[in-house]
Amino acid sequence: MADPKGFLTTHREVPKSRPVFVRLLDWHEVYEDFPAEKLQKQAGRCMDCGIPFCHQGCPLGNLIPEWNTLVWDSDWRDASERLHATNNFPEFTGTLCPAPCETACVLGINDDPVTIKRVEISIVDRAWESGFVRPEIPEKRTGKKVAVVGSGPSGLAAAQQLTRAGHEVVVFERADAVGGLLRYGIPEFKMEKWRLDRRLDQMRAEGTEFRTGVNVGVDVTASELRSSYDAVVLTGGATVWRDLPVPGRDLPGVHQAMEYLPLSNRVTTGELAESPISAKDKHVVVIGGGDTGADCVGTAHRQGAASVTQLEIMPRPPEERSGQHPWPMYPMIYRVSSAHEEGGERLYSVSTQEFVAGPDGAVEKLRLVEVRAEDGRFVPVEGSERELPAQLVLLAMGFTGPQREGLLEELGVELDGRGNVARDATFRTSVENVFVAGDMGRGQSLIVWAIAEGRSAAAAVDAHLTGRTHLPAPIAPTDRPIS
Repeated sequence: MADPKGFLTTHREVPKSRPVFVRLLDWHEVYEDFPAEKLQKQAGRCMDCGIPFCHQGCPLGNLIPEWNTLVWDSDWRDASERLHATNNFPEFTGTLCPAPCETACVLGINDDPVTIKRVEISIVDRAWESGFVRPEIPEKRTGKKVAVVGSGPSGLAAAQQLTRAGHEVVVFERADAVGGLLRYGIPEFKMEKWRLDRRLDQMRAEGTEFRTGVNVGVDVTASELRSSYDAVVLTGGATVWRDLPVPGRDLPGVHQAMEYLPLSNRVTTGELAESPISAKDKHVVVIGGGDTGADCVGTAHRQGAASVTQLEIMPRPPEERSGQHPWPMYPMIYRVSSAHEEGGERLYSVSTQEFVAGPDGAVEKLRLVEVRAEDGRFVPVEGSERELPAQLVLLAMGFTGPQREGLLEELGVELDGRGNVARDATFRTSVENVFVAGDMGRGQSLIVWAIAEGRSAAAAVDAHLTGRTHLPAPIAPTDRPIS
């Protein structure tokens, strides 16, 4: 245990955000530095519970009480070792994960939980600065070749684990740079891309090969892939976005979030001079109340939007945990992200009815109606119709599953009832030597689940190729076995 009285004497404290008027002028991460002394006191709040429910909250099984104690003792090297023992990319989860470990913290039953996420990112940042993070080159090679299709967090985790096990691993990415949504879907103000690039450098030094601009199923056929590699791991994600089939959907100015955000990211990284989809001086409406919607809100603010309104069909969540989500469950509560702190309006219990064109033929306004839940569906409230100015509409309503055209159809893999790639308890698909991990098999989920599935799939592939494995497997899929 770190500080035996820490949970009694120290209150929860997190880093301050940079002032809104300052951070809207750039794309840097929003939080100020957090002094090591303060961080150690926060780590000292951890009670090292006999049953650490934070482990239950984290699918990676992070050794949270252990590295909290090591931070309290200023043993940053061992803290980094324990952190990396379960997580290939703590800098990704430390910036992007919604921290289900914190909502499962025992201290959170009657007090504010430990600032686990802040301790995590501080450990890995200190580890990089101190030179503790080095390439882990395998002592011997197995002679087996593995193809990983997709370079998001699940694919990168699987690739790094398999490379370290001694296999020859090639990661295929159809975009022109590695990272998947980490690179093109996550705005810089949430995670700057140097965090991704330095980890990719480590992976290259370990022996992982990356081939970008290769659309597997088009540029390389499924049969070519299977004949060239001893195993294939599908980690292409759930990329088919949910649409909104209402009148006016095809008007200029109505876009999917994943059309808008990647273009903005390419501008901030210097790949484009300007984005063809910009919020500058426009009234922006974001449809969808999740993290992707918040990313659109923050991006629109930085592009100089005239106004930003975010719509959500669900009612506004309660301020505190309800009886429907008792501890240690992840609660549905009202959350304010850094993007929401920067301005704009959030409307709940509303449904879009129509997009209306202006004189130039592009979208000019949006008609909506208030709704109430009734018998499992949303019923319009009579007399509640109204209009909002909307010169740019961004659809951020989530994803329905993986793209079937191309690779999946050519492979002939079985799909489950939700349209995801079916797999058994060892991440095998219905096609011999083909495995699947992450959102492509699980459905849209959290980054922490993606990394956990990538690690687990790597262990399954290693055991399949060599007859045994020493790689950790934190989880197994809950989907039905393949028939």
